[in-house]
Amino acid sequence: MANLSGDAKQTYVADLFARIAGRYDLMNTLMTGGMHRRWKRVAARLAADGLSGPALDIATGTGDLAYALSRERGIGPSVGVDFLPEMIALADGKRAGKADSGSVAFLVGDALALPFPDSAFACATAGFSLRNMPDLPRAISEMARVVRPGGRVATLELTPMAPGPRARLFRPYFHGIVPLIGQLVAGDRTAYSYLPQSVDYFLQADRLAGLFSQVGLENVGYRKLGFGTVAIHYGTKPPF
Repeated sequence: MANLSGDAKQTYVADLFARIAGRYDLMNTLMTGGMHRRWKRVAARLAADGLSGPALDIATGTGDLAYALSRERGIGPSVGVDFLPEMIALADGKRAGKADSGSVAFLVGDALALPFPDSAFACATAGFSLRNMPDLPRAISEMARVVRPGGRVATLELTPMAPGPRARLFRPYFHGIVPLIGQLVAGDRTAYSYLPQSVDYFLQADRLAGLFSQVGLENVGYRKLGFGTVAIHYGTKPPF
């Protein structure tokens, strides 16, 4: 199912994430040993560096990256958008105990048709969601559209590993252990079999950087984390 595209992919992915929403955070913590939180903080810091104004996180899920953006100097408010009401409800429910939660807003929306005018945000992010987009170039173009000139687009995503010792080490984990954890913890082996398959079908880091450039972003680059399993891509919207 990871090779689906268009409306078929959007329907499949929406149903999948609606099923696992209640265990989404727990599974992320188990799969990454808690490192996903640090990676999101790094992505937020890179996205917001030197900028001021509102920030946007698309396909925000349970909102961790939107909250991370809100804590960056000069950033506020932060807005998280997700296609699924189930995820938005969970993200909004995290406000309890967060002193800075007033600077974060969540709403249901489509990453391929963002409900914002051009140049509305200082920066835009997406965390672990690009692989699930039914139209990847359009999703990145929409992020670039709503970022002001001189603003930044940054994404955090799992990335295919080049053949070699690391790939031979991590592949059995992704394709064997992760689906087993999904079955035991989330009760959904199918959903967590889709995860490693979606990485297999996703763009290599250099090709994704090329796509950033194709939609008009400048100073494009990327940084790998997690022993090369994760990449943060970034690019700047050209000035007028």
